[in-house]
Amino acid sequence: MAPVDQAALKKKTAVSRSWILLDQKGQSTILDVDKYVIMRRVQIHARDLRILDPMLSYPSTILGRDKVIVLNLEHIKAIITSEEVLLGDPLDDNVIPIVEQLQRRLASDNPTSQGQGEEEEHPGVRNDFETGEENEFPFEFRALEVALEAICSFLDARTRELETDTYPALDELTSKISSRNLDRVRKLKSAMTRLTNRVQKVRDELEQLLDDDDDMADLYLSRKLAVASSPASGSGAPTWFLNSPTIGSKISRTSRTSAATTPEENDVDELEMLLEAYFMQIDGTLNKLATLREYIDDTEDYINIQLDNHRNQLIQLELFLSSGTVCLSVYSLVAAIFGMNIPYTWKTEHGYVFKWVVIVTGIVCASLFSIIIFYARQKGLVGS
Repeated sequence: MAPVDQAALKKKTAVSRSWILLDQKGQSTILDVDKYVIMRRVQIHARDLRILDPMLSYPSTILGRDKVIVLNLEHIKAIITSEEVLLGDPLDDNVIPIVEQLQRRLASDNPTSQGQGEEEEHPGVRNDFETGEENEFPFEFRALEVALEAICSFLDARTRELETDTYPALDELTSKISSRNLDRVRKLKSAMTRLTNRVQKVRDELEQLLDDDDDMADLYLSRKLAVASSPASGSGAPTWFLNSPTIGSKISRTSRTSAATTPEENDVDELEMLLEAYFMQIDGTLNKLATLREYIDDTEDYINIQLDNHRNQLIQLELFLSSGTVCLSVYSLVAAIFGMNIPYTWKTEHGYVFKWVVIVTGIVCASLFSIIIFYARQKGLVGS
């Protein structure tokens, strides 16, 4: 019996998954590979790749590793390096607009094509492109910005749709309380709670990043690679890294500049400004949901007040009916007494007594009813 190749068996049992690869020029390539190929390509650990598994439920996460950024924001499951973006499930309806936005943004912001065009127009003349490139957003931040913009816009759109459905439903429920309207509002409230939790998770992740400068510094992939590959570090850089049109030129400029002009490793101002912008946007979306929840709570309080008022009216009606029943019972008791088969002398001799019995009994019962109602009003049991 031939020995079993464990590596081949593992490769066969691994489940392939579709990814789309976008480079710095915005050019895309569809990859249908398993997780082991992805792990070798971007040098990521299995525990980090597991966060991007669509079959598992993980909260929104932005992790900075040595060479990659692991991004898990709702349907956006991406791996960002200093030169490329791997985006999972590219055929998903919610992911297709993100792919298009990445292609458009990366193609328009590509510094290589701009620099080559300027050199062709002015050969032999050194332009200001190199000096201005240092202030340009690194590739990983441009990709991160597209992802944050997409998820914030997506959640804000879901919030506006929920507002469009909820406010008319609440107004209709206020005007007419019915089982159908109550069930409709209940479903909308459940949807609002789920959406609030999703928005809250994204907001908490951004807030956690903003509160920790070390976590933000971990997202500077280009800076870490440039520092690791600088002559002062004493470590060599891989060929693919040195051939990068953006990072390679930055390394060459870094080697020509003095240490005073090199940015500090803990300088995270530009990333902090980027995250703060989208934190404010997602916080505004959360405020919209909070306002919607307050409106729902106010509507529920108003409905409860209406139901309490109806309940009080029913109690008052029950009190009136019970009082009338007691008085009629007294009247029936008198009629039952005189209806007994008991011989008495004035039954025939004084026939006019019958009308006095009826009149007096009616007056007594009416007086009793009035006394009961007056007592109830004095005690505040019924409205005046």
